[in-house]
Amino acid sequence: MLDLIKYIVEQFAEEKAKIEYTVEEGEEEITVTVRLAGSDMGKVIGKQGKIAKALRTLVRAATPHGSKRYNVEIKEREEA
Repeated sequence: MLDLIKYIVEQFAEEKAKIEYTVEEGEEEITVTVRLAGSDMGKVIGKQGKIAKALRTLVRAATPHGSKRYNVEIKEREEA
């Protein structure tokens, strides 16, 4: 599932080297946090969040029945 998320996010992001993916597994769900450069936030989220919503819909549809739910979070990366 992480491969699907990476593929979709990298289609919209320009600074691919600055993308970080974090996977946290809980009892009922798996949370994938995508951290992007500030300049890529708008491109990946889309107008009115349409791309982010479509990404979450695709992940939900690709999840096998009876397995843990996937939750996708998109956040801005903190620059050090």
